[in-house]
Amino acid sequence: MHMFSRTLLLGSLASVLLLVQGCSMQQRPQVRTQLQIREFQTRNFDRPEKNNLVIIKAILNVLQDDGFIVRNADKDLGYVFGSKETPAQNGWDTWLGVFAQGGDARYAVSNLVEASVNISDLGTEAKVRVIFQEKSLDNLGGTIGVRQIEDPVYYRDFFIKVDKGLYLERQKF
Repeated sequence: MHMFSRTLLLGSLASVLLLVQGCSMQQRPQVRTQLQIREFQTRNFDRPEKNNLVIIKAILNVLQDDGFIVRNADKDLGYVFGSKETPAQNGWDTWLGVFAQGGDARYAVSNLVEASVNISDLGTEAKVRVIFQEKSLDNLGGTIGVRQIEDPVYYRDFFIKVDKGLYLERQKF
């Protein structure tokens, strides 16, 4: 029985060590160059019109359809800026923060995604570059963290919607 207990103890210890090692290993984020990031943030669109107004309207519609509030748009500069706020409050994080820090606790209550769009004239094409940034906002109105969204799929999905939006704009829907 003593041998069985010792084997069980060693086996349990080895399992715990493997679990701890597995939990402590984190995947390293993929490091991209600024040129690689700019590549998936940018798309060229055919522009048979003499100005970028149809493209700007399509972008405005896509942002609004995705829940963004357009804060600023300038057709002469080819600039659009909008933001979307979503709740981020996690009951466990709130409880833990209040338990640990009392009334001075800071915890995330919302995420703010901002979109900054630049449209450049390239003759028969328009170059559209968008940058999405996410901010975590706390219960006291402060910013906890800021990060640029660098997921190529996020940008690809946005540009697919812009392409569809351009089709609808040109069909006068």
